[in-house]
Amino acid sequence: MTVPLSVLDLSPVPEGSDAGQALRNSLDLARHTEALGYKRYWMAEHHNMPGIASAATAVALAHIAAGTRSIRVGAGGVMLPNHAPLIIAEQFGTLAALHPGRVDLGLGRAPGTDLLAARAMRRDLTADADDFPRDVLELLDYFKPAAPGQAVQAVPGAGLDVPVWILGSSTFGAQLAAVLGLPYAFASHFAPAALHDALRVYRARFQPSVQLERPYAMVGVNVIAAETDDAARRLFTSVQQQFANRFRGARGRLPPPIDDIETYWSRAEKEQASAMLACSVVGSAETVSRGLKNFIAETGADEVMVAAAIHDHAARLRSYEILAGLRDALRPELSSASRMEA
Repeated sequence: MTVPLSVLDLSPVPEGSDAGQALRNSLDLARHTEALGYKRYWMAEHHNMPGIASAATAVALAHIAAGTRSIRVGAGGVMLPNHAPLIIAEQFGTLAALHPGRVDLGLGRAPGTDLLAARAMRRDLTADADDFPRDVLELLDYFKPAAPGQAVQAVPGAGLDVPVWILGSSTFGAQLAAVLGLPYAFASHFAPAALHDALRVYRARFQPSVQLERPYAMVGVNVIAAETDDAARRLFTSVQQQFANRFRGARGRLPPPIDDIETYWSRAEKEQASAMLACSVVGSAETVSRGLKNFIAETGADEVMVAAAIHDHAARLRSYEILAGLRDALRPELSSASRMEA
């Protein structure tokens, strides 16, 4: 059985463009990947970042869901500490009411931004680590059928089928997903250090739930595919520049690719960026097939969430098209947890 492929889209804003065009490009990509057979199309909450247009994640997803027909749409994820659980239940309940059987909700506990922007959203940053699990449980309760006399209900939301995922880049989220019996998605596309430890913890401690009988782990990976290895590596320099710029404190839009990344970043910037982008597969169809197959075998992933921040929209469409053509070759060589039909 082949491992399902899905799309993670931050709606990147390229230099020379704007957020409106980025979101229109996202819809075009969603339709393209839907036709290519990708399973999910997720968008992520980030704030105060000029190069990312998906801050109002539920609104962006409404745009995507209304313009597609069958691909699952969801948050990968909503940063729950930024919101009251009832508000998120209502937002995603609304999406599920409009697009039944197609909506996912991934939850993370990071701010998705810097401390100044987090304070602007939350006002109070004194919450302790226990608040996130409590908020997740409260949110899950809002999706249950309303009990007689229940004083506060999510409308829409109560009684609707909205699968909830836990996202993470450490073992914290893995433990929570395991205890609650929820599917788990690891952000290895930018924070791979704890990937294998988190997957081990999740699988070892998983407890069956109403939503899920067996552990189901999705892993993030950057895939940049082109006609040749050299062409793909050049496209990848946009992301490499963007990471180097963040280390310099210079947030901006996604830069165009350059011929030689070595002339752009310092040794320290290269080391930091390369560590964060270690889960990246860049190259021709043959190179991507080999690299992604190895990645699936190493992680035992039940599903792969593919990120591809590429400056040129046509090249981005082509990258996902090349990857879709490799689907039959991506059969795991190691047995992993049974797959969930979601």
